[in-house]
Amino acid sequence: MTDNTAAHIFEDVVSPFCGIASDDLVIEVKGNTVTVKENGDAVTKPGFETPITDLSPRIKGQDVSFEQAVNHIASLLKSSKQPLISGMATDLNGARAAMAVADATRATVDSFYSDNAFKNILVLQDTGYMTTTLTEVRNRVDLLIVVGSDIEKGFPRFYERMVWPQESMFGQDIESREVIYLGKAPSGDASTSPAGKKAAVLPCDIDDLPEVISVLRALVKGKSVQAETVGGIAVSELANLAEKIKAAKYSVLTWSGSEMSMEHAEATIQNLCEMIKEVNEKTRCNGLMLGGKDGDTTVNAVSSWQAGYPMRTSFSRNMPDYDPYLNRGQRMLDEGEVDCLVWISSFNTQLTPPKTDAPTIVLGRSGMTFDNEPEVFIPVGVPGIDHVGRTFRCDSSVSLPLKKLRDSGLPSTYDVLTAVEKAL
Repeated sequence: MTDNTAAHIFEDVVSPFCGIASDDLVIEVKGNTVTVKENGDAVTKPGFETPITDLSPRIKGQDVSFEQAVNHIASLLKSSKQPLISGMATDLNGARAAMAVADATRATVDSFYSDNAFKNILVLQDTGYMTTTLTEVRNRVDLLIVVGSDIEKGFPRFYERMVWPQESMFGQDIESREVIYLGKAPSGDASTSPAGKKAAVLPCDIDDLPEVISVLRALVKGKSVQAETVGGIAVSELANLAEKIKAAKYSVLTWSGSEMSMEHAEATIQNLCEMIKEVNEKTRCNGLMLGGKDGDTTVNAVSSWQAGYPMRTSFSRNMPDYDPYLNRGQRMLDEGEVDCLVWISSFNTQLTPPKTDAPTIVLGRSGMTFDNEPEVFIPVGVPGIDHVGRTFRCDSSVSLPLKKLRDSGLPSTYDVLTAVEKAL
């Protein structure tokens, strides 16, 4: 553990806690205390500033050595017939190590965030989609439509960084940009332009959004609609929005899977994505899925290139076996199919394992508390604070390097899982 009390300032630090991975943070480190000095927000500040409270591995609540904990984990996995590796909140190297252990133990892998991620992934696998990057939004967007999501809550700096930057690559007047909310209204004023131009809002209940999107798509295609309102929105207003989409030079429709809470949300997202394809016959239009919290985008990327499939892949037959329904981790736990749970949460002390009768192994951030003490708990370092790492942004196009800011003595998830693999 770091024992000097001198303050060290780190600039241009990447945040692994938000899907847009802001890379301009200024961080002060004094001993093991981390403070966000500049460019913090409601997501990144608690992520960086959560204190270290425990350093020692535990077996059934009793402090043990690292080697004892690793050997006990290996013993549990050796005797398991159906292990599940879940949570999966880690960086690129941690995800690679988790996939290696899953392969060696015939485990199933799933992420805590998969329910939200698969609202988009299922569409990609079925019909594909056209998506853009955060950089393209920053430099080209002239019409941004926020669908069913309050992105200011989950991505506090999205507008500051991507919609209202001080300058864009091609000299676009950012005040000419228009923001429209379809569904939810913004919860703050981040969507208001620097000159005070507020976002327009077409409000509707989340359960009415599927019908609203269907009518909007029909209007974009030039179809006539007999109804006067849909979901409480005047069809004339939706027709006006359709014309704006067709007239825009670079429109972007964005949403967060975590907030698309209606039943069968993937069908509505697919409708959006098909509309985007149709608009591109005459102008430019793209989708932007906002997510990637706690390494969610990263672990799906690693699983895809390691196994050929995203999360919810099983190695029980000594080969990658993908099934987004049967291999859903929570379903397996609910049905009593799991006899050993490995839970990985290296970013967030609140991301604790679900209740289960199966022996539970937690590789988690220092400071986690449990209603039921797990069989094994190893406090691990946070990528981008306690060790170097790499994380993908929500747009899946850029992986960013994470700096080591302090010497806490905590092992990385990669270190632990690599040791477990050797002990198997």
